Amino acid sequence: MAKPTIILATSNGVGMGHLARASAVALALKDVANPIIVSMAGGIAEIASFMDIRCEYIPGRDRLWMSRKKWDKYLRDRLLALIDETDAKVLSFDGVVPYPGVIATKNSNPALKLVWVRRGLWQKKPQRFILGLQSAMMDVIIEPGDIARAYDHGPTSKRKDSVLTSPVSLFKKEEAMTRDDARRALGLDLHRPVVLVQLGTGDSDVNHKMTAALEGLIGWRDLQVIVTKAPVAKDGSSLAPAGLDIKTIHYFPLAKVLHAFDAGICATGYNGVHELLPAGIPTVFVSNIRGTDNQEARARWCNDFGYALRADQSDLADITQSVRKLQDPQIRLELAAQCAKLADTTGAQEIAEILLSLSMAQKPGSPKALTFKRLMAQDHINRGLRHVANLGIRRLALVYRYFIPHKNDEVVKESAPIFSDSTAPDELRALIKASTRFEHLISGASPVYRARREEIAFVAYGEQVESAKN
Repeated sequence: MAKPTIILATSNGVGMGHLARASAVALALKDVANPIIVSMAGGIAEIASFMDIRCEYIPGRDRLWMSRKKWDKYLRDRLLALIDETDAKVLSFDGVVPYPGVIATKNSNPALKLVWVRRGLWQKKPQRFILGLQSAMMDVIIEPGDIARAYDHGPTSKRKDSVLTSPVSLFKKEEAMTRDDARRALGLDLHRPVVLVQLGTGDSDVNHKMTAALEGLIGWRDLQVIVTKAPVAKDGSSLAPAGLDIKTIHYFPLAKVLHAFDAGICATGYNGVHELLPAGIPTVFVSNIRGTDNQEARARWCNDFGYALRADQSDLADITQSVRKLQDPQIRLELAAQCAKLADTTGAQEIAEILLSLSMAQKPGSPKALTFKRLMAQDHINRGLRHVANLGIRRLALVYRYFIPHKNDEVVKESAPIFSDSTAPDELRALIKASTRFEHLISGASPVYRARREEIAFVAYGEQVESAKN
């Protein structure tokens, strides 16, 4: 019997949580199904090569390569084309808000099983108002467990429409490298202490947090500091204090080499918490308060029960002081000992079993046209309300820019999109980051699929597609 194809789609979130969960589920499916990951997150460049899983990058609406209305239709048609190409029976979406294009895919193909992997610990953001309608379009809703679930008092916490699993993590004790092997893989000194820093950069407040955290490491003798994103501001200036030995790495999945580190400094996202703590890494969490994820609630739980240290993300001095505590070997020992009590994270396997069961089910899905129309109407209303709310701000901004013009360095090149089925991380990373439109295809795509993708791109981009045809 042929293995069923299951598509795992993810949004482009603040961190890597959505993509990491999808990757963990895909790995759990590999022996029994043909998983395909599609994502708007740039991190997808790392997956195909390292995990031997077929992938496609889909440009998110934030790329501004087309209008919002066109993007919704583009996403729907991309997903429908991939379903036709692979004969997929299940589409799983991991993200805070199932895009209209995702839900329209189900409406266009009622036989498709649509699953929403809906993380808990939501902040009370506007997205909560259409939870009911979004949920009604799903065949199954899965909530990946969270070790801090006891502190979840958000809009999803009281709902009874989801299947709860154990936490999902790419970290597996039996697959993680030993301390020395991990350090060799990363090119690190075997005998010097090593700290992993996973904090973002970009806006000034985020940059200040990175600097404050790094300042807490000053004085740690012979320390090696490993960052996943170079501590550099947008203008190219360094965010790192002098005197630190800093190395930037790109390694995926990082979960395999976590034993290389004596300590960690990380945002309190789902991914970081459920990898670092099960790996027993003494960690200071500096929450990112953007987005829907209630990272502060997760950080408080970890701190209150002794699994990690929480730094006050609004207090730079507290960030530095909290990080400095990691220099104390006794504190690191106590944190690691507490983390050793955590149960294994088996959620990926549990989700894989649910998706596999759905793919085998013979009962066709039922059309939900009325619910879909209500949801789309509410989506338009929400957009209108946001437009009205932002109108005054935009007008003020226009006045400001009239007197102080803004130089636009990121302009999409109005030229033919590049079509590629590359799986090479460096090449994919460059294509995704470039301003030129990029159309990614799964490896082994048929000529029929390529032709259909060109049709979809033509509708989205216009006549420039013609010159891209072979």
